[in-house]
Amino acid sequence: MSLAQYPSRLPCGSRFLDLSRPQVMGILNVTPDSFSDGGRFSRVDAALKHAASMVAAGATLIDVGGESTRPGARAVSPVEELERVAPVVEAIARELDVIVSVDTSTPAVMREVARLGAGLINDVRSLRRDGALEALVASGLPVCLMHMRGEPGNMQQNPHYANLLGEVSDFLLERLGACAAVGIGAERVILDPGFGFAKTLEHNLSLFKHLEVLHALGRPLLVGVSRKSMIGQALGREVGERLYGGLALAALAVVKGARILRVHDVAETVDVVRMITAVETAE
Repeated sequence: MSLAQYPSRLPCGSRFLDLSRPQVMGILNVTPDSFSDGGRFSRVDAALKHAASMVAAGATLIDVGGESTRPGARAVSPVEELERVAPVVEAIARELDVIVSVDTSTPAVMREVARLGAGLINDVRSLRRDGALEALVASGLPVCLMHMRGEPGNMQQNPHYANLLGEVSDFLLERLGACAAVGIGAERVILDPGFGFAKTLEHNLSLFKHLEVLHALGRPLLVGVSRKSMIGQALGREVGERLYGGLALAALAVVKGARILRVHDVAETVDVVRMITAVETAE
């Protein structure tokens, strides 16, 4: 298991994230069109109940998303996105002892959820929307930057790389530089390779195989592959049949040094992490 080369405590609003060991982030989509659970948690009471169940199962972060980023997803307005996520973020921050992450690229949403108690911004567009860098600065929160080309609506249209690992690394390094230029220190940044975003199955498998290369960037890695099409394509499984493939990738991610696993199936993934930790810490 790779050893972290960064501080083990990441300030996340009023809480701290322990990066000395792998953490499990539970996915909470409050969208009507998520590829896996669209519409199930669009009501605040249902969302809070599901978040509570994930916390009870061992999640230390809950990632709330109000804009689907599946291939071909439609864009939503900032007002619509905020109406979806704000009451859920506020309720979770008030009721549960957990770090609330918000999966957003929208500056107005970043500013408001920080006020409501969010502890982390998870941006698939790596703060490239107009005003996003400034909004992150104003929020005072840490951020997860993800590799993606294009937009969800077109990202899977024949993606090509001359040097996959080099190009993913260069993109993330450039975004770290953009953050530094506005005063967002590297100590506030988590990196996500972006599995399933502008990548074929072959790209995803190769990126996962060589995940350790990204440790050279010096930041903790988040891996999100839960129920994704790379599992379906590799195993011939529909969305609801991808648990075991996802757990295999979760185990590999931990062994390769990932610090955050973003998943739908929290209890099962927590068992994977705990079992690996038990072996790794044995005499």
